[in-house]
Amino acid sequence: MSFQMQDANQTLAEALTEAAHSIQGEQVTLRQILQIIGEQGLLFVCMFLCIPFLIPVSIPGVSTVFGAAIILMSISITLNRLPWLPERIMNRPIATDKLVPTLERGAQVISRLDRWVRPRLNALTQGAAINRFNGLMLLFGGVLLIFPLGLIPFSNTLPALAIIFLAVGMLQRDGLFILLGYLMLVVSVVYFGLLAVAAILAGQGLSSLLGTVVLLPFLW
Repeated sequence: MSFQMQDANQTLAEALTEAAHSIQGEQVTLRQILQIIGEQGLLFVCMFLCIPFLIPVSIPGVSTVFGAAIILMSISITLNRLPWLPERIMNRPIATDKLVPTLERGAQVISRLDRWVRPRLNALTQGAAINRFNGLMLLFGGVLLIFPLGLIPFSNTLPALAIIFLAVGMLQRDGLFILLGYLMLVVSVVYFGLLAVAAILAGQGLSSLLGTVVLLPFLW
């Protein structure tokens, strides 16, 4: 399995598709994905790992493994160091029969972004301080992605979009996409907050109903 990071004439979508086509066999591990893409392309890896969450296909265990990997790689990006990932995360097998087609379809989604990406709003992409801040935002996106809410619509998609926008913005020096990443993080937090409120209200309603059922014999 081999893949070279995108050259100057290769779009992000083309690079993602090429990386997806490089995955072979019935199962693949995160270690193999890093070997395919190259461990130096951390932003590209973060974007690549978010692609499955753009498509409404459930792949068991992916959000936990990929989310944890994004968190650890984001720490490396923030600290400007090479990543360290636990063996348990690196060697956990993932079925390729669902992953590869999902990556290919996700690359088609990314292709719609390519024509809009260009260097702009340099204040959000240049400088050690802003790069560290953007790295922390990537980390926060990974934390939101790892939440065990995969069966709830958009619970993985919103953080994944935030990470993709941030990674694209940092890779291509596009401050507008950085802003879109910030916005999607805010939307994700608001959405998760609404889910929490709904769960609390549902729990209160259930408690009230159970209390009524328990007291009903005594009311007679």
